[in-house]
Amino acid sequence: MRVGGKGLTQGARSVGFTFDGVDYTGVEGDTLASALMGEGVRLVARSFKYHRPRGVLSAGSEEPNALVTVEGVPNTRATVQEVWDGMAARSQNARPRLSFDVLGVNDLLSPFLGAGFYYKTFMWPRAFWERLYEPVIRRAAGLGALTGKADDAPFEKAWAFCDLLVIGAGPTGLMAALVAGRAGADVILADEGSRMGGRALAETDRIGGQAPHLWAEGVLEELREMPNVRLMPRTTVTGAYDGGTYGAVERVGLHLAPREHRPQECFWRIVATRAVLAAGAIERPLAFPDNDRPGVMLAGSVRAYLNRWGVVPGPRIAVYGNNDDAHRTARDLAAAGLQVAALIDTREGVTLTGAPFPVLSGARVTGTKGRLGLRSVTVAGPDGRREFEVDGLAVSGGWSPSVHLTCHMGGRPVWDEGVQGFVPREGAVPGLVAAGAAAGRFSTAECLRDGASAAGAALADLGLAVPEVEMPDAEGARAAVGVYPVGDGAKQFVDFQNDVTVKDIRLSAQEGFQSVEHMKRYTTLGMATDQGKTANVPAIAVLSETLGSPIASTGTTTFRPPFVPVSIAAYGAGGQGVGFAPQRFTTSHEASVQRGAPMVEAGLWYRPSYFPRPGELTWRQSCDREVLMVRNAVGVCDVSTLGKIDIQGPDAGAFLDFLYANTFSTLPVGKVRYGLMLREDGFVLDDGTTARLGESHYVMTTTTAFAGAAMRHLDFVAQVLRPELDVQAVSVTEQWAQFSLAGPRSRELLQGFVDADLSDAALPYMGCLEATVMGVPGGCSASASRASGPTRSRCRRGTGRRCIGSWWRRRRRWAAVRMGWRR
Repeated sequence: MRVGGKGLTQGARSVGFTFDGVDYTGVEGDTLASALMGEGVRLVARSFKYHRPRGVLSAGSEEPNALVTVEGVPNTRATVQEVWDGMAARSQNARPRLSFDVLGVNDLLSPFLGAGFYYKTFMWPRAFWERLYEPVIRRAAGLGALTGKADDAPFEKAWAFCDLLVIGAGPTGLMAALVAGRAGADVILADEGSRMGGRALAETDRIGGQAPHLWAEGVLEELREMPNVRLMPRTTVTGAYDGGTYGAVERVGLHLAPREHRPQECFWRIVATRAVLAAGAIERPLAFPDNDRPGVMLAGSVRAYLNRWGVVPGPRIAVYGNNDDAHRTARDLAAAGLQVAALIDTREGVTLTGAPFPVLSGARVTGTKGRLGLRSVTVAGPDGRREFEVDGLAVSGGWSPSVHLTCHMGGRPVWDEGVQGFVPREGAVPGLVAAGAAAGRFSTAECLRDGASAAGAALADLGLAVPEVEMPDAEGARAAVGVYPVGDGAKQFVDFQNDVTVKDIRLSAQEGFQSVEHMKRYTTLGMATDQGKTANVPAIAVLSETLGSPIASTGTTTFRPPFVPVSIAAYGAGGQGVGFAPQRFTTSHEASVQRGAPMVEAGLWYRPSYFPRPGELTWRQSCDREVLMVRNAVGVCDVSTLGKIDIQGPDAGAFLDFLYANTFSTLPVGKVRYGLMLREDGFVLDDGTTARLGESHYVMTTTTAFAGAAMRHLDFVAQVLRPELDVQAVSVTEQWAQFSLAGPRSRELLQGFVDADLSDAALPYMGCLEATVMGVPGGCSASASRASGPTRSRCRRGTGRRCIGSWWRRRRRWAAVRMGWRR
């Protein structure tokens, strides 16, 4: 089903792949969905609950149907997965095969399997739950299956920083990146597509007097030449977090044949001063009886497959919509020489002058035929009922702005009657501005202007001059959207992945689950890999109609990260084997190992237990010798494992007063004080000493095991409990080495390599000072005077203790002290 002369992959190299063991051929640049469509394959999956035959619905990450297993990885979206030579894919959730699934009997039992049937059916007898019901349900549940083998494929993690993060590389994002790039800002342009351009790759309306994909390529060529711009294709921004941090997953090797050491994915933490959300919009399906047959697709996706990949679901296609955008699909299909059976518009009085196909206004699709693939549609209109033989049906219920990222910090979108969709609430994510279709502005001209405007506002915030950029001519018509039609019939699917129908939503309201959040959980709508991207607004429209309330007051569900499914291995990159619990070594680790010291784990750190000497047969002999050495002379212990937190700011003293049970704001500069840190409920969290290095500068030490917990507690207090305090806390545990010297001759030993006066007058009890340790900037503190009693085992409280705590000057990254001593 490839259309001659169409698509951006013409002339590309052919690649062979298999689907369910059958050989097929695609071309480089194809997704699995476009390659199968080009080979005439419409049936690709079975639905979750009823095991109904399903085909491709969309052309992006919003796909709810076409989930397949690729090289052992389940629930891979065929619309995103690129094909490579030799790739093996198979369908899932079908027994024994895709064309004949015995669990398709669930479809016949659907009157008994409606929303909430689990809660009502498997109640009695009680003993049957564990012995019969649960085992059967668990065997039948799920979509894809795991192999049960360990995943040895490598994954990566990375960090990036920029002035402006542009999310989405369609016309809006390209214009925003171009303006910011020309201004000299540090820009990251991330797009989930394998080829940047967004809808510019799927449309035929000209931009700047040329084909949209050529305009996009021209902009990208300029951006590639800018050293201050990073282009990140195949990268989906999955979540928005505090402090301008965004999570993003990059498909590094998923479009290539597996090879040793080649990463599959990379999970990025991107910290951006400002961000522009140019993620576009998601088209909505329409509800009508049996609207899920293979061959029923979103109208915009049909255009994308035609104009970008040069494939269609069949030679005869009908178009059904409630908005002007559906007309564009009919025109493009007709211009490509395909037979448009009819353009069916739910609105009254719609005409299309000179259309080479029937235009039915005020009409609705009332039924479809074709179990494993669409064969015909039935249309009811002012002139009665008609049946059209078709291979595909392109449907459009309007477009929903992609607002998900703007909701990840608790913000709720607002309903816009003009857009007939939810649009982002301003300021929902600090530093993030939605633009273009993501903000409800759908024409290409509006998107270009909005992208430039959003970039200009970000540049102004960054203190950069906004350059002059000429706006290219583009299509400026805004598509009018009619009401969302909902008819009668049990099999009108709203959520295709979870098999949620109009009837299920109405039942939810009837049984008292009238809140949109309650309806979601009662019906399981939107609780799957697509996160309800195509189902959310249609479901709310049905619920709104059932309750007799406007959509604005019905509300929407909560969107949470991740925006698309992310491999657990990508989140935990580097966490396999030893990397699962990273080994942390002190600066004296090699010296300890050379002396035969057995190592013990303390948290993630490795510390020497004791230092054996020849002739010593037990650990007790070594320990007794070491104790006597410390009591009579001096001992050295590497305590770099202790947590070290640098705290600075005008309110640092008040901050510590809040954290500790005792007071630190009265601590003199150059002094150290022991502190007891409490949790919110009054229980002890940790203890340690804190040194005051300046009026607004403290350095805290924590125990080894609770260094991470203490740092998290400090962050929580600063951000949640006392956000009004002007203070910053940074962990410097791994940046500074720290040694404890104990014993009556500790001061004498320390003076030998520290360039500072360590007398009792200069370094008194609980005092601290800056010093140079063997040429490295550091410092010293004293927890007891020389006249005190014998040393204790806990160095923090021990007498005669001298510490080289190279906490100071945190901008100096490392201070390693090499020390040699005899066995």
